[in-house]
Amino acid sequence: MARVYNFSAGPAVLPEEVLKEAAEEMMDYRGCGMSVMEMSHRSKVYDGIIKEAEQDLRDLMKIPDNYKVLFVQGGASLVFASVPMNLMKNRKAGYIITGQWAKKAAAEAKIYGDVVELASSADKTFSYIPDCSDLDIDDDLDYVYICENNTIYGTKFHTLPNTKGKDLVSDVSSCFLSEPCDVTKYGMLYAGVQKNVGPAGTQVLIIREDLIRDEVLPYTPTMMKYKIHADNESLYNTPPCYGIYICGKVFKWLKDMGGLEEMQRRNKEKAAILYDFLDQSKLFKGTVRPQDRSLMNVPFITGDADLDAKFVAEAKASGFENLKGHRSVGGMRASIYNAMPKEGVQALVNFMDKFEKENGNV
Repeated sequence: MARVYNFSAGPAVLPEEVLKEAAEEMMDYRGCGMSVMEMSHRSKVYDGIIKEAEQDLRDLMKIPDNYKVLFVQGGASLVFASVPMNLMKNRKAGYIITGQWAKKAAAEAKIYGDVVELASSADKTFSYIPDCSDLDIDDDLDYVYICENNTIYGTKFHTLPNTKGKDLVSDVSSCFLSEPCDVTKYGMLYAGVQKNVGPAGTQVLIIREDLIRDEVLPYTPTMMKYKIHADNESLYNTPPCYGIYICGKVFKWLKDMGGLEEMQRRNKEKAAILYDFLDQSKLFKGTVRPQDRSLMNVPFITGDADLDAKFVAEAKASGFENLKGHRSVGGMRASIYNAMPKEGVQALVNFMDKFEKENGNV
């Protein structure tokens, strides 16, 4: 069977070159006689894999030496708790609510301290990014938290909030490595890799060293202490070995493609194909304020739930998978991450144009 165009929000499409290379190495990784799935994380071979992955990521993002890179188990939802456990010295933090994941992160943080809602776009179903240029930030806030790209709602912070000197913590799961990133603007940024980089089950945490402390909340589990992982170079326990291996291959693929500047150019080009169609369509409509649109996740609707369902079904039959919108929003959503080829986006637009003509709403 031919590969489909997979528009899933995550786990999501990975580069075919990476999948083929991993398949070739499945039984025997570079002559060692075993799969990466089978080898000890304490072995010299695996030590090379994880160290090379970290260096390639540092090269791609130009990560300064005073930031630690941690590869740990779990997804972003686990970090919703580890952030306040590790960073809430004053038991108070500010959260900007731009979607379901920021909302969930704030709810989790409330277990451990006071959460100040600094801004929200809930009034218009999270279809825009609020103005964060002059937030009312208390002096005793430990950090300001955002979800930078909102997978469900298709919005993106194109300008980071003015945190007035407070450390910015950002969930970048669904825009990770899609464009250049100035790491120095963050105290911490993190990603569940299953959206744009690798298989589910791995997190990448990038944290400024002074935020990695012994003094964490007293009931913080050992496995959720950033210092434990930093001191042990992500090898305190058995890490998600195969996931890190795949991430490492994606990092090399990104380097070979020309780095993050080139990926941003390609991603803008791909997104423009879809957004330009939506802007002129008489049947389909984008749901996000244009200046806040994500390059990665594009939600759209027809305005008729039955017609939406018909479109998703016919799209699936034509080889376009996972276009149904999130259950909390409805409609459709096309996630067009780094590994989605331009040809896939153009094929989707051609199908949408055909569907529009056949359904008589022009």
